[in-house]
Amino acid sequence: MMQALRAAQAGGPDVLKSVETERPSPGPGQLLVKVAAAGVNFIDTYQRSGVYTVQYPFIPGSEMAGTVEAVGPGVKDYSPGDRVATAEGTNCYAEYTLLDQDKALPVPDGLDDASAAALPLQGMTAHYLINSTYRVEPGQTVLTHAGAGGVGLLLIQLLKTRGARVLTTVSTDVKETLARSAGADEVLRYTNFATTVLDITDGVGVDVVYDGVGKDTFDDSLKSLRTRGTMVLFGGASGPVPPFDPQRLNTGGSLFLTRPTLADHLLNAQERRWRSAEIFAAAAEGSLAVRIGGSYPLSDAAQAHEDLAARRTTGKLLLVPAHEN
Repeated sequence: MMQALRAAQAGGPDVLKSVETERPSPGPGQLLVKVAAAGVNFIDTYQRSGVYTVQYPFIPGSEMAGTVEAVGPGVKDYSPGDRVATAEGTNCYAEYTLLDQDKALPVPDGLDDASAAALPLQGMTAHYLINSTYRVEPGQTVLTHAGAGGVGLLLIQLLKTRGARVLTTVSTDVKETLARSAGADEVLRYTNFATTVLDITDGVGVDVVYDGVGKDTFDDSLKSLRTRGTMVLFGGASGPVPPFDPQRLNTGGSLFLTRPTLADHLLNAQERRWRSAEIFAAAAEGSLAVRIGGSYPLSDAAQAHEDLAARRTTGKLLLVPAHEN
């Protein structure tokens, strides 16, 4: 038996209840992983609340790190005792979970379990954004929102390593300090940020905006772009962007708009290994700092969801199973 957090129906954080359930057995091509820590992400709250359609009862969690406990038939690349992580799991709010071997990411020596659990989704998101969606070159000016958030702190560091000038937005003085410590060149508040961006760039605008906030920042993000600039909308923490007239891209200066997702940038084992290996290696060697904003017992998942939705947190939130059995 094992403990898991399960939602019997869609609803608020209070629908997440601790339950005792059977420990699963790995099928062909699967790993049974003893979860060391599971990442808490906005997609978990969308699935729990019914914004995204899932089958109830539902155990949230797509991100975790842990140790392989057993392997199913046909598994060749992993053995019990191996450390793995994933951003593409299921039922990770549990003491044990099953993981398809092709979605497992090897965790290198020197990277602790907490960092390995915190990095897959946000780290590989930051990686594809600056390498594949819009490849940032040295000397370019970039605006990224929520600079003290999990993706934001990683993006700032990776962009500075790339040689970019980084502007970011935050909501408080504490978050400004975090964003500056990550290397941000300019830290702005959200109110009228487009005007500030244009002032900073002498009216030119930025080369690219990475926007994971969505509804509340979308309009000013477009206004912040230079002619032929690129708007990368990769999330909707404040809600989905309403439909808009594409003519605005014309009048804004022949702008580009894209709405990417991580799943389309993890199409095969080679791509998964490329992204995860670079991010994990940077964290293991210390050139990429991983901020754990909160670590909660698995049973306190509801509180973690409340804190994430209220934006009371910075960095990454983790759930840690007790493994009493």
